[in-house]
Amino acid sequence: MRFDGDPGLVSDALRERLAPRGVLRAGINLSNFLLVSARAADGAPVGVSPDMAGAIAERLGVPLKLVPYASPALLADAAQRDEWDIGLIGAEPQRAQTIAFTAPYAQIEATYLVPAGSPLTSVEAVDASGIRIAVTGGTAYGLWLDRNIRRAEIVRTATMDETFADFRDRGLEALAGLRMRLLDDAKRLPGSRLLDGRFMAVQQAIGVPRRPDGLTDEAVGWLGRFVAAAMASGFVAERIRHHGVNGLSVA
Repeated sequence: MRFDGDPGLVSDALRERLAPRGVLRAGINLSNFLLVSARAADGAPVGVSPDMAGAIAERLGVPLKLVPYASPALLADAAQRDEWDIGLIGAEPQRAQTIAFTAPYAQIEATYLVPAGSPLTSVEAVDASGIRIAVTGGTAYGLWLDRNIRRAEIVRTATMDETFADFRDRGLEALAGLRMRLLDDAKRLPGSRLLDGRFMAVQQAIGVPRRPDGLTDEAVGWLGRFVAAAMASGFVAERIRHHGVNGLSVA
């Protein structure tokens, strides 16, 4: 499905702001398997996020260059190093210090996995003294936990696989993550279960590195209109269906 929404006129100044090298460099988070669900024969990322970036590049009238990162933290850290022009990543207040975000175009539920025999029955009960929560550092849901957990201890590791191993091997009380990833993790840990509900929903958005001039506002305004048109036209929903992604919904 081609994007046929109307985000508005693309001025020369806007094109220069978003693609100053004549090519749109889009930062892509490879660790989010709901947004990057496959790889092309040449290893290029395939999924909803690359499709969104491609539609933006097409509307700007410039080629697309995907800039992959192994984690969202690495993508966010690169915001001020001029490595990408737009970044497709979860919008979080900590990241907003260096990245200006659009409204979200998709969202993903985050909850907890608990081991067999756990007395925990709700997401609210996890924030208690003596509870250790395993989480992958720098993720949107991990940043949410940093802001909101008051009594439990947060145990951070660098990758999702390391986080699962830490949770399992150290006997931690809860594993925080995206619901679809946790469903797979539960299969590897007999007797474990996901808690009902969610502690937050990761809001997937499009961001640009913050600059001290007015062009940041112009760029985010146009990208925001693109996001609104992509949702209203059915483009986002169709891309989710096309890639067969379960657990990702239109914001």
